[in-house]
Amino acid sequence: MEDNNIQKNILPTNMEDNNIQKNTNPTNYVVGINLKNNPKTHDYDANSMHFNVGDMCIVKTNWGEEIGKVCITKRKMCCKNRTKQYKKILRKANEKDLQKSSLNDQKTKDAFQFCLQKIEERKLPMKLFKVNVNFDTTKGKFYFSAEGRVDFRDLIKDLAQKLRMKIEMRQIGVRDEAKFIGGCGPCGEEVCCRRFLKDFEPVSIKMAKNQKLALNPLKITGVCGRLLCCLVYENETYKELRKNIPKKGSRVKTPEGEGKLLNSDIIQQKALIELGDGKKSYFSVKDIKVI
Repeated sequence: MEDNNIQKNILPTNMEDNNIQKNTNPTNYVVGINLKNNPKTHDYDANSMHFNVGDMCIVKTNWGEEIGKVCITKRKMCCKNRTKQYKKILRKANEKDLQKSSLNDQKTKDAFQFCLQKIEERKLPMKLFKVNVNFDTTKGKFYFSAEGRVDFRDLIKDLAQKLRMKIEMRQIGVRDEAKFIGGCGPCGEEVCCRRFLKDFEPVSIKMAKNQKLALNPLKITGVCGRLLCCLVYENETYKELRKNIPKKGSRVKTPEGEGKLLNSDIIQQKALIELGDGKKSYFSVKDIKVI
């Protein structure tokens, strides 16, 4: 009798476990996709499908259907993103999809050349950089740079009449130009904006000063002519480390007596102190105190 009671008490617990398994949401898994016309990596709902890195697939975007390549395999999404609505992967790309993608490449090239021709004919003060045509060939984006505003209404009419698709003109800045064109930075690596950056963060000259970099334009500017994006990467660390170091010229007390702070090494957390007898020595910032 006691054994039967024990079994009865266990049954509800097992039923709860089964309910937990049933409620597990398979859409908690996402896949990183690199869209063909976009260097950014976007997360998409795996939609209960299995993908390997390098697989081509068709996804739904705000711009219509697009083809992309899997660059990050199936993984569980972060807890804080569980409520986020991810767009789903529609299917793996088949042979017909790949052929259509190749045909779209040729249409994109033709659209680029036609647009260049019309810009020259109409003598518009703009420089065309890139053309993107979506997988359905229903929309086309034309990226250009210009010093000021450009009246391209007649150009849009020419493009829409020729290409039979919705036309969108997008003016880009010098940073976006570098992102489209690519190149090598001062470090010898491919520029960050082309390689992995998703968005541009504000960069200021104060960041270079915080890191005690020489304010030489040749050393702190990138190929775009703007301040290096990498100045942002270590800025917060330098700001935190600088809090421990007194200002230059401060009178400080050291284990060897009082002195004046001449210079500092932010990374090593050391300060160069000129003592009263004219002797100069490095001290750890932990061993000095502002008078």
